[in-house]
Amino acid sequence: MKKEKKDNPLGALKDTLMGFMVHSHVTSLLKMKTYTEYLFMIMTMGDMLGMPLLPPYYSLRLLPYMVPNIKSWKLRMLRDRDVTDIVVG
Repeated sequence: MKKEKKDNPLGALKDTLMGFMVHSHVTSLLKMKTYTEYLFMIMTMGDMLGMPLLPPYYSLRLLPYMVPNIKSWKLRMLRDRDVTDIVVG
C-alpha cells in the first residue's frame, strides 16, 4: 500500500497539474457515456415514449438491467426544453 505524505508540496503541485489536465477529459467521457446509455435506453425501451424500435421480447430480456435507470431516463427525455439548453448542456 502506498504511504501518503501530506506535507509534500511537490506532490500537491503534481496532483493539481494532473487535475487541470485530466478533468476536462474525464467530464467529456462521462457525458459521452451518459448519452450512450440514453441512446441504448431509447433503442430498447422506446415503446414507453411511443417509439418502438426493438421487438418487446428483447426489451423484456434487458428490463432487469435497466430498471435502476428508467425513472431518471424518462424524466430527462420528457422534460421541457428551450434554446438555452443547447448552449448550457
